[in-house]
Amino acid sequence: MKKVVWGLVLFLAIIHQDFWFWDNPTLLFGFMPISLAYHAGISIAAAITWYMATIYCWPADIDESAPAESEGAQA
Repeated sequence: MKKVVWGLVLFLAIIHQDFWFWDNPTLLFGFMPISLAYHAGISIAAAITWYMATIYCWPADIDESAPAESEGAQA
């Protein structure tokens, strides 16, 4: 699953460069420029990808070792 998440990150980085909508005056829903709607969609996809990264790629032992390290630092 880590490869899928990294693939999504790479894909989002590539499609973030939307040069094809720069000169498009189309409005979605009568008020939103299509480029802004595209970037809103990219932002939602990035949030979903980050959620997937925290679920599938986050090391399990970090949460368990964090309190022990913070107690040692205070002494």
